[in-house]
Amino acid sequence: MKKLVLASLVSAALAAAAHAAPTSFDFKDPKGVNTLQFSLDSVLEPIAGTAAGVTGTVAFDPANPAATTGKIVIATKSLVVPNATMNEHLLGNNWLDAAANPEITFQLTALEGTKTAGNVTTAVATGKFTLKGVTKDIKVPVKLTFLPDSFGKRINKPEVKGDLLVLRGEFMVMRGDYGIQPGKNEDKVNPEIKITIAIVGSAPKA
Repeated sequence: MKKLVLASLVSAALAAAAHAAPTSFDFKDPKGVNTLQFSLDSVLEPIAGTAAGVTGTVAFDPANPAATTGKIVIATKSLVVPNATMNEHLLGNNWLDAAANPEITFQLTALEGTKTAGNVTTAVATGKFTLKGVTKDIKVPVKLTFLPDSFGKRINKPEVKGDLLVLRGEFMVMRGDYGIQPGKNEDKVNPEIKITIAIVGSAPKA
């Protein structure tokens, strides 16, 4: 009888764990550190910049990473390159047209080939990437690092409870595919845009 009761309790616990709700991580960084890097490694003028307007949420369960869902949003106007004139052109009508296209987004549709070792999950994120109003399906190799009970440490308040999720990835897009001056000035502005992501999502606990 005791074995039967114990087996029932274990089964109930496993069932509850299997149906546990994933944690929602907010990528609007309270420290204002989150940035995305982009580069266009052209022949004459290699260009590199950052985008600090990162928001979005990702629902992640370390026990079931394949069920991850979420969306990352970048404010187009937050893209910055060192040269002021280039930056004006970048955000202007002929390039990103930030006024008409205020957001760059990646909507996750599936996390494929997940492999987890310790607190790190690697996978291929399949989703819809929207740039300058054009949406295309892309695949991005990603690494998700789950850091339980680390939120307070990051904001220098150890008494504050919560978890962190670090998202890293790198991918290429062709600017012409998104209507960004296709075929023009390729000696100065590379047709390929390399995008590097290393951002932190927070899940504080009450």
